[in-house]
Amino acid sequence: MKRIFSLALSLVILTGVCADAQTLYPSAYELIYSMFSLGGQEDPNEGSTTFLSTLVPVGGSAESMGMAFTAVADDASFLELNPAGSAVQDRTQFAFYHNNWIADTRIEAAVYTMRLGTLGLSVGGKWLYLPFTEYDDFADRVSTGYYSEAIAIANASLLLFPGYYFYGLSVGASAKFAYRSMPDYSDDDGNIISGSDQSAVAVMADLGMLTKFNLFKLYASREKNFSLGLAVKNVGPPVKGEPLPTVATAGLAYSFLKPILVSADISFPINLMDFSASEDLYWGVGYRMTVTDFWKLQAGFLIKGNNPRLSVGAAIDFSPLTLEVNYTLDLTTQFSPLNRMSIEARFDMGDMGRSSRATQSEELYLKGLDAYAAGDLDLAISYWNESLKLDPYFDPARENRDTAQAAVEMRQRMLELQRLE
Repeated sequence: MKRIFSLALSLVILTGVCADAQTLYPSAYELIYSMFSLGGQEDPNEGSTTFLSTLVPVGGSAESMGMAFTAVADDASFLELNPAGSAVQDRTQFAFYHNNWIADTRIEAAVYTMRLGTLGLSVGGKWLYLPFTEYDDFADRVSTGYYSEAIAIANASLLLFPGYYFYGLSVGASAKFAYRSMPDYSDDDGNIISGSDQSAVAVMADLGMLTKFNLFKLYASREKNFSLGLAVKNVGPPVKGEPLPTVATAGLAYSFLKPILVSADISFPINLMDFSASEDLYWGVGYRMTVTDFWKLQAGFLIKGNNPRLSVGAAIDFSPLTLEVNYTLDLTTQFSPLNRMSIEARFDMGDMGRSSRATQSEELYLKGLDAYAAGDLDLAISYWNESLKLDPYFDPARENRDTAQAAVEMRQRMLELQRLE
């Protein structure tokens, strides 16, 4: 019942924000726009790349946090933003996304991610589509169909040097295969030109890394409270003489209080055909507040050129289903204010027993401490060995076992010396 109430409240809040935006602009939105356009100039290189659907958000936590997700990467939304994220996911997830984008444009997406120890594997895809109609000079329809871009993604990442004290360094890569479909168009006389479509195929890759550590931590928790991420996305050869939208991004995320997370990303577009024609850098910030264990509120702000994007969202956990609803007020994709909604349905498919093994490992570790305090070193060593079998990266168990083994060896040497005397 509480979850249903939280979902209803979230929808009321998001609907209210949307209604307020509709009521207030152009005045309120133009004020926001003017704050970032004072003394600014339009980027002459903006929009000079192809397959821009790779940069369009599908929804989820990433969009609601202003796309400042490179160092967060804690759910299936990581796939397009940091390929190192699959090796650090706590749960196996299956997520579906729907985004009402510009005019009649729709975006559908799906992601599946799983982790086997320190190896993360993910697959996903997105499909952007909109109706396409061409009219001649007499307003007669001469061509119709759909313009669409489809992207398939395969991902793998590995967590290196994991441990109890050092989180480790996750490195990952994604391979992307993209296809653009466009109907034939007509000549000046209104005749369809067979084979005139601009359909194309693209191959590209993403690379990323992610690490976490404690910094100015004001609360007790096993979780690290500061993270850093780097990613280079959409690296590939030109398509029909046009460069892909390659972007290098650096991000950080910081939880100064346990229920609050803030994040920031800065992105550097790279034109691989002509570096001097690269677009200007852009940045985004995000915010997340955990209200209860099943309800999170999120917000984000992205500024690209002089154009801002504001987003708010809410995630409600109905375990094993999590629903995430976002509202976005967007000027990064067109010159007039664009209100749009997106929704994600994410299914939790378990953790393959990792949390259970971690709990058992900790219990065995504590039993080992009791045995050590009682002077039974052999029993303590046995408990700590069993603990490490369940969790090989539980450093406290390894350290105490090594200390106890050294004590046993020293005791044995002392006994041998006494026999010799």
